[in-house]
This record gives sequence, structure tokens and C-alpha cells, in this order.
Amino acid sequence: MKPVRLMSGFLTVGVWTLLSRVLGFTRDIIIAARLGDGPVAEAFLVAFSLPNMFRRFFAEGAFNMAFVPLFARKLEAGKDALGFARDAATGLASLLIVFTLIAQVAMPGLVLAMASGFAEDERFPMAVLFGRICFPYILLISLAALLSGVLNASGRFVAAAAAPVMLNVVLVTAVLAAGWAGWPYGLALSVAVPVAGVAQLAILWIAAAKAGFRVIPRRPQLTPELKRLARIAGPAMLAGGVMQINLLVGRQVASYYDGAIQYLNLADRLYQLPLGVIAIAIGVVLLPDLSRRIAAEDTVGGKAAMNRAAEFALLLTVPAALALVAIPGPIVSVLYERGAFDASAAARTAIVTAIYGAGLPAFVLQKVWQPLYFARSDTKTPFHYALVAMVVNAGVALGLAPWLGFYAAALGTTLAGWIMLALLVRGARGMGEATRVDDRLRRRIPRIALSALLMAALLVGLAWLLREPLAQGGWRYLALLGLVASGILSYFAFAQWLGATRLSEITGAMRRGR
Repeated sequence: MKPVRLMSGFLTVGVWTLLSRVLGFTRDIIIAARLGDGPVAEAFLVAFSLPNMFRRFFAEGAFNMAFVPLFARKLEAGKDALGFARDAATGLASLLIVFTLIAQVAMPGLVLAMASGFAEDERFPMAVLFGRICFPYILLISLAALLSGVLNASGRFVAAAAAPVMLNVVLVTAVLAAGWAGWPYGLALSVAVPVAGVAQLAILWIAAAKAGFRVIPRRPQLTPELKRLARIAGPAMLAGGVMQINLLVGRQVASYYDGAIQYLNLADRLYQLPLGVIAIAIGVVLLPDLSRRIAAEDTVGGKAAMNRAAEFALLLTVPAALALVAIPGPIVSVLYERGAFDASAAARTAIVTAIYGAGLPAFVLQKVWQPLYFARSDTKTPFHYALVAMVVNAGVALGLAPWLGFYAAALGTTLAGWIMLALLVRGARGMGEATRVDDRLRRRIPRIALSALLMAALLVGLAWLLREPLAQGGWRYLALLGLVASGILSYFAFAQWLGATRLSEITGAMRRGR
């Protein structure tokens, strides 16, 4: 895949991911307005986080990071890629059916492992019930992730990027229907989770079948390819899911402070918007592309792909991070402060948002450097780095909690992200010329940083000037829209002026993406 086509792939995935994240915002705004930071909201968030956390271990974190490179190489070599995908789907489904049944019995323990502060609390029985309803989602979404890997490895990105939209559509529909019909919000949302999983899996299976990959599970058999997949996937389980482990530590700390799980969740949603749009686009497109290039011994193409991915990440991530650090108050207040979610809750969420924002570039750039390891079937090295990052996260979150409270959880996540990135970059130096930073990226990094700093200074000034409209009824939405639009336009104007990017490069990639 040429660099221009690689960039168009990033944009294709990014646009669909952006739509999903915007709907996710809508979902969280509605839930926060209905449930505030009360016990039902926190119980559902913990229940919903259980299948999502394990999904990133079994599917996105471990399985796909090992599966995609092996599948891409078989596809490149013209070997039985479809048979490998069917065997992998069978193995994954068999494992997760057993795991789901065990989880149903062990749900009280899983809830306490996620939020021990719920013990002897009204949130505990609700979280156990909601968790049992939500947990089958892990089987459905993990199989959907495998089908996404099949489509992405074959250069088809649209269906895999669009399917997550269904989750937010179904959950928004559920909370609105519950309000209209008088159903309990927690139960309605919990039932909607596996329903959304069925919808996502159906969309991806149909898309894969149309592309010539009818992934139908068959009789389980431990083939040599599956044994190799299992060996690679083991250490990738921790390496790919390190962020989830760090968030787990954060939830444990937050569970001892009333409302803190909701504050962390809403702040997480804000920084996950750019993280999801950029990092997911890079991870989805870059890993199969690098895997094919390594199989073909294309060093020049691999270096170009890695550098353009890093440039794309920095160009979009640095201004987003500085915006979250510079003006978290107006963003959180306008988006979330309404109904049961009051001004004090918004102020606490804003502080967490700024802390997470400081780590955003590290979280995104990890998605550029991790594929350098995974494309070579090296999952052990990132595993060791993840252990170091986990220790840093736990030490900061638990060690500083007596002084910083739940803010220590966010600080631990951010510092662990930067440590993980530093280790990945240092470890990649021995991989040869394909991992070197080229002259173009070296020239553009300081220009991107300066453009973002100028934008952040402008945003702080505009937020001060618009402080009254940002606090007034319907005007605050227009004021925030104007603030965001000013930030985007000013940043790209500064970037064009300083040579951090060229408008022609972006428009050309967008045309190819369409």
C-alpha cells in the first residue's frame, strides 16, 4: 500500500470511528442526564466495562495482534487464509463460550475485582446483575473483531470501521425507550449490550462473506497454525491490553470515592474521541500493511509507512491534547452539565480530562510503534514493557491516592502511557532502517508542536472572552462550537504557514479515501 493510499485508509477508518465516537458522546450525555453520578450509573459502567476489558485481552489486545499478521502473510502468499480464519474463529468461540459460563458464576468476584469499593453497597448487587446480562457481549464482539481483522488485512476498511456505530445506536435507543416506557434504566441498557453485539457481528459477517471470506466455525482442531497463534497471542494479551489494565487500577481507586467512576468514564470518553479516531485508524491500517511489507522484505516501503503514520498521528493528536489541557472546563460543562449532573461534578470531570489529555500523544503513538513488533510476531518484548508501565501506573494511582484522591488514577494512566511509549521507541532502534525517523518527519515535529501551542494560546483567550455565553442556556452550544471551530481553523492555518503540513496532502488523501 503506497503512503498516499495508507493515508486514505487512515482517513476512511477515522471518519467512521469519529461518527461512532460522536454517537458515543450522545449516549453518555443522555445517560449522565438521566442517571447523573448516582449508583445505577456506576453499577452499569462497571458491568459494561467487564466484557469490554476482556474483549481487549482476548480479541483486540491478544488475538487480533497475533492473528492479523499471520492472516495477512497467508493472504500475501496465496495460502489457505480462509481456512486459517475458520480455525481461528472456532478456537476463539470455544474459549469464550467456556469463559462466559465461568464468568456468570464468578460475577460477584469479578465485580469486586473491578470495584472493591462496591462491597456492602447498593451498587454491588446491581453491578452483579447487570454484569451477567452484559457479559455474553464478549463472545459476540470478539468474533466481530476477528472478522474486522480479516477485512482489514484484505484492504477493506469501511464495514469494520462502521460496525461499532451500531453499539451506540442501540444503547441510545434503549435509554430513550426506557424513559418513554418507564423501564428501569440499568436493566434496559444491560439488555441492549448483547443485542448490539449481535447487530455488529451480523454486519461484519455479511461484509466478510461478500468479500469472499465466509468464516463459518468448524470442528475444533489444534492445527500447527493455531498453536503458533496461541504462542504469539499469550504475551500479546497483556501488551495489547495494557491500557485496560491501567484503567482497571483506576476504577479500583475511583470506586472508593462517590461519583468518581462516572467522572473517570466521562473524561475517558473525551480523550477517547481523538484517541479512537486516530489510534484505531492507525492500528487497523498500519499493522496489516507492515505485515505484508515485512513478508515481502520491502524495507523502503515499511519505513515510509511507519513515518507517515507517525506524522498523521502527531498532526492530529498534539492539538487535540493541548485543547483538552487548555480548555477542559468549557468542554465538560457544555457537554455534560445538565439534569442530575451538576456543576461540581463537571468541575471534577474537567480536571480528570486535562490529566488524560496530557497523555493522549503517548497513547496514540503507541499504536504506531507497537505494529513494528507485532508485524514481526514479537509480542514478548511489548509484554515486558507493559509490565513496567503497569507497575508505574499502580504505584502512582495507589501511592498518591491518599493525597490526590481519584485524580491519582488518571495521573497514573498518563504517566504509564509515556513510559510505555519511551520503551517501545527505544526497543525499536535495533530493528533496522525501516524503523528510523526520516528527514521529513524530523523537520515537521517541532512545527506541529509550535502550531499546536499557538492554537492553545488562542483557545485560552477565546474561552475567557466567551465565558458568559459558555454559561448561558442555548448560547453555550454555539459558543463551544465557535471555540472548537476556531481551534481547528487556527491550528491548520498555523500548520500551513509554518510548514507542519500541506493542505494539498490532506485533500489528496481525502479524495483517495472516498
